[in-house]
Formats: sequence, structure tokens, C-alpha cells
Amino acid sequence: MSIESQALESGRIHANGVDFHYLACGEGPLALCLHGFPDSPYTYRHLLPALAAGGFRAVAPFMRGYAPTAVPADGRYDMKTIGDDYNALHAALGGTSEAVMISHDWGAVAAYAALNSAPGNWRRAVISNIPPMPVFGQVAFTYEQLKRFFYIWFFQMDCAEAVLSANNFAMLDGLWADWSPGYDASADLEKTKACMRDPAHLRAALGYYRTVFNPHLHGQPHYVEGQAQIWGQPLKMPVLYFHGMRDGCVAITRELAAQIPACMGPGSRVEIIEDAGHFLLVEKAALVNPQIVEFLNAR
Repeated sequence: MSIESQALESGRIHANGVDFHYLACGEGPLALCLHGFPDSPYTYRHLLPALAAGGFRAVAPFMRGYAPTAVPADGRYDMKTIGDDYNALHAALGGTSEAVMISHDWGAVAAYAALNSAPGNWRRAVISNIPPMPVFGQVAFTYEQLKRFFYIWFFQMDCAEAVLSANNFAMLDGLWADWSPGYDASADLEKTKACMRDPAHLRAALGYYRTVFNPHLHGQPHYVEGQAQIWGQPLKMPVLYFHGMRDGCVAITRELAAQIPACMGPGSRVEIIEDAGHFLLVEKAALVNPQIVEFLNAR
């Protein structure tokens, strides 16, 4: 049996007031794998078995609000709360100080919050395609990035759910094509759309954007300061950061990428993947998986 054909388990666990569903495989220290939008844990279908072969208990939860994980009763989608989810999952899944974290997109934003608030939970981390706030802030309001972020502002509109779900979520097809040019995302999109077909779950997925990018708060000095306290502080542990240079969602320059290690713990590094877009974990699994496993096992 090849590593990638290893069967994934499905499970359910309660953490931070939410019933989470997850995919998992392997035995050993916890390796928590966190997805973003428009995505699902199946983005980790190649990495989970590789982590298991590397000696980890690899777990990829469906984030709060993404079916079959429950829509949270508290209706909260701020990054402190999502970060608290990760640390609560660490406890519920029996994580120790040997646990590691792998994250992408919204998972990455909240990972900064989780790693900062409970550094003793996480020995090492891997973060993809969302730079830390001191770097992200340098590109977020540029003209080119504002064009890429059109969907964020559209999601603030009351009609967003109807438009997004129309024609079998055709807008998601367009986002994946823009963000990872040339990649056949049909398998990923099938799983992603299943997480949002129920209107309550779709509303939850948009809740992340409507909370963090609230147009009445976003960019205001007091709001920026509050966000900086949550996910803008330097991390203490070593972090391996990946960014695809063909990313159609968040684009950074090599000069900006060079600033990232200063926001991480000693032993951190940045890997630029030239021919990869936003979803590099599926685009370039054969390239990045060995690097991830080697980094997470390093001492």
C-alpha cells in the first residue's frame, strides 16, 4: 500500500463548545492540520498519511461551521475564538508539548493566534500562504491586492449566499481557478461544496469574512491594534512558512518573504514555491510533504 492510499479515519470530538468532525490517521504526537476557505480537510489527503508515516497522529478537523462540524451556537468567527478552538482541540485530542500544527488560509490566520496564546502546546508549526500580520499588513491595502480581495467585500453583501451557491457554487470554481492557475481542482471542489450546501453552514463560512473584515471596523486604528495583539505578535517556536509565487489570492514579493522569519521563533525559514498557487498542499504535495515531515521531526 502506498502512503497516499492509506485509509483515513473519520471521527467526532467536542471542543470549545463545538462538535468537530475530523479526518485522521497514524499514531504518535498530535499533528493538527487546519484548512481555510473555500476548502476542507481533504486538502490534507496527501499530507495526513505522510505525517502518519513520519510518526505522528495526524488530525484534520472540519473548521467550526464547515459541515459536518456543527454551526457554533455562539455564532463567533473571530480569530481569537478560532485560535481557542485549536488549543481546545489540542486538549481534547490528548495533545502534549510534542504536538505540531500545520495550517493554511483561514487556518493559518487563526494559527498565529493559537500559537501565540499557548506556545507550550506546540513544538513546531508549518504555515502556508498567509504571512504574519506585520507582512500581510504591507500588502492588504495595495491596489493589486484589493483587486484580488474583491470576494471579501462582496461577501459583506446580503445577496452573497444566493450568488455564491448559484449554479452548483460556480463562484468557488472561479476562485480555485484564479488562486491556483492550471490545477484541476474538481476533486477538491466536490468536498468543499459539500461543507457549504446547507444554508446555515454557508452562512457560517461567510461569517469568518463578515467578522474579521467588518467594513465598519477593518483598517480602523483601534481594530488594527486589537488584531495585532491576537495574530501579530512574534511566535516563539520554529515555523516553516510556504508561499506559492503563483498565488492568485495573496501575492507577496521575495523582499516581503524575507521579513517573515523575524516574526517566527529561532530555526524558522521560508520556502518559496515558484510554480505553485494558493493550494500548494495539493498542487505540489510530492515537493512539500517531505519538507514538512522532516521539519516537524527536527530537534
